Amino acid sequence: MTDRDNEFVDYVKARGAALRRTAFLLCGDWHRAEDLVQSALLKLFRAWPKIRADDAIDAYARKILVRTAIDESRRLWRKREWGADDLPDVAAPGEDHDSALDARRALARLPVRQRAAVVLRYWEDLPVEEVAQLLGCAEGTVKSQCAKGLASLRRMLRDEMVLEGPR
Repeated sequence: MTDRDNEFVDYVKARGAALRRTAFLLCGDWHRAEDLVQSALLKLFRAWPKIRADDAIDAYARKILVRTAIDESRRLWRKREWGADDLPDVAAPGEDHDSALDARRALARLPVRQRAAVVLRYWEDLPVEEVAQLLGCAEGTVKSQCAKGLASLRRMLRDEMVLEGPR
């Protein structure tokens, strides 16, 4: 392996788990998160010679990951796998009233841009300016997306508590 390859492998070993966690928060599914990270890492590897000298590797990786997640959510209907016509007779599972809506499930219900803004701003703890650059939008848009996303999360969690009662 070349020095470039070794540097990239070291980066992935050091930051891969953090990228997967962020991807999970962006999409709400571990399998899809793994696919997002793989796609993002492929794009990152292609750009590695240009960015490895720069100290902004993490920022660039996050930008690729967020844009990949947004692109995939727009194309999801094209990539879905369709089942066979003959499905086995299986009883549909009943509603699980005992399970509580946690923050991750509520987060997964947010629109993709709001989810990306909330995850980058509060999970990754990035400043508004950097989130705006990553999402390719104005700082005011980041603020409004975060405000709307947090309000929706609060409402979803409050409504769930009202339905289930205090724990």
